[in-house]
Amino acid sequence: MDLRKLKKLIDLVQESGIAELEITEGEEKVKIVKGGVVVTAPVAAPAPVVEARAAPSTASGPAGEPEPAQEGHVVKAPMVGTFYRSPSPDAKPFVEVGQAVKEGDTICIIEAMKLMNEIEADASGTVKAILVENGQPVEYGQPLFILA
Repeated sequence: MDLRKLKKLIDLVQESGIAELEITEGEEKVKIVKGGVVVTAPVAAPAPVVEARAAPSTASGPAGEPEPAQEGHVVKAPMVGTFYRSPSPDAKPFVEVGQAVKEGDTICIIEAMKLMNEIEADASGTVKAILVENGQPVEYGQPLFILA
């Protein structure tokens, strides 16, 4: 596990309400305890990790435009998890492109460690773009929405 991943995990624990996080990747195990220490215990030599970001095969937004071309306020993921646009599979999405939102409105859910975390808009505006597909994994700080 590389240092960037460890830093993201530490930031996730610090900014969230969780007290402890344990991750196992292959034969590596990392346990982070809030107010405690990070412990890593590799059992054998780790296999090379290929990140999905190395080959962007999916469009970054519904319009297929790359993220830097978008202008406006960017709402970023406050944690690592799975992005959901609606409260349940058969419910309508929290927001659609073109919809006005106010600061504090719930705009999506990020599931992390089997907990559903409602993500609120951190600014008021109109949804200009939704940059993540429903059910897609997101990383800490990843852009989710563009508000105009």
